[in-house]
Amino acid sequence: MTVQQEAPAGGSGGAGESLEVWIDQDLCTGDGICVQYAPEVFELDIDGLAYVKSPEDELLVEAGATTPVPLPLLQDVVDSARECPGDCIHVRRVSDGVEVYGPDAE
Repeated sequence: MTVQQEAPAGGSGGAGESLEVWIDQDLCTGDGICVQYAPEVFELDIDGLAYVKSPEDELLVEAGATTPVPLPLLQDVVDSARECPGDCIHVRRVSDGVEVYGPDAE
């Protein structure tokens, strides 16, 4: 299930766009800033790296695993991407895969 949400002001997500987030564990520094901002979306695993969680709260440890960004948590997820010291959090539009927040954002 994908949740419809609007990007915060100043973003390029576009109104009503479905967004998803994923973490590149190869770049993750394990600082846990993302978990502090959005513990409903991110979690540190036993390996000390951050991963996304499914809407059912299941840790998704597969490389490149994505999860929908819930509207109430959108700003927290965006802040996580902006503050991440490893620049490893990617937020992209589901419709076309374009990154709107994170190191590869246009």
